[in-house]
Amino acid sequence: MPPSPQGDERTSRTPLLEIVIPAFNEEERLPGGLLQLCAKLARMPFPTAVIVVDNNSTDFTAEIVSAWPQGAVPVRLIHCATPGKGAAVRAGLLATKASLVGFCDADMATGLDALDAAVGLLIAGEQVVIGSRAHACSDVENRHSTARELGAVGFRALARMIVRGVSDTQCGFKFFDGALVRQAVAGLRTPGFAFDVELLARCVGLGAAVLEIPVQWRDVPGSRFSLARHGVGILLELGSIWIRLRAESRAGAEPAWDPLLNPIGYP
Repeated sequence: MPPSPQGDERTSRTPLLEIVIPAFNEEERLPGGLLQLCAKLARMPFPTAVIVVDNNSTDFTAEIVSAWPQGAVPVRLIHCATPGKGAAVRAGLLATKASLVGFCDADMATGLDALDAAVGLLIAGEQVVIGSRAHACSDVENRHSTARELGAVGFRALARMIVRGVSDTQCGFKFFDGALVRQAVAGLRTPGFAFDVELLARCVGLGAAVLEIPVQWRDVPGSRFSLARHGVGILLELGSIWIRLRAESRAGAEPAWDPLLNPIGYP
């Protein structure tokens, strides 16, 4: 079936909002997540687009995105050869051109009703708007183990040493002024789970305030995070972020460039 006239008009215009989805072996969760997101974006009163970043998937993730029907919300596939969610998000954000950009997880664990609030706040002048499960008005359904919860408490304490005043750096629902985040993410050096901390710190370093908003969040089965497998690595990432940002601050220089995190050729 050919695209509707509305789809033709929307897709021919530059999107005001682009959303990045990092994806590693997401053939089971991605189709449902894309359906939800595209349905939500199609109801927005301005052009929107989605970028899915395939992060070395060995399943049919890339094929699903390549075959996705192009309607009112274009869905584009790019590839990121550097392993890690941080590397994939970085590649996706650098591929954006819209005035407003953001990223969310393939499982859509964060309810998309929060998207209206996030976009409205960005249009009103905010530069960084993030979902926060720690917000007093958030509705959170959590099935995590006690050990993982204790690990999260420790992580948040360490993250607050790097990004002060932010209660939840890790909710996978973050939206930004496009020009600001493209500048911030260019220097991102953390490829793994702790990348959000460095990204937010770099946004703050560019003069932006981080606004946390309430979300409805559901723990969706299929998360690949394991405290036993990733805990030490995350501690090392946080330490590296703290040392690197302090060194850059003292030097008063632009962040060093890491070509390993430039897998698709963006400057």
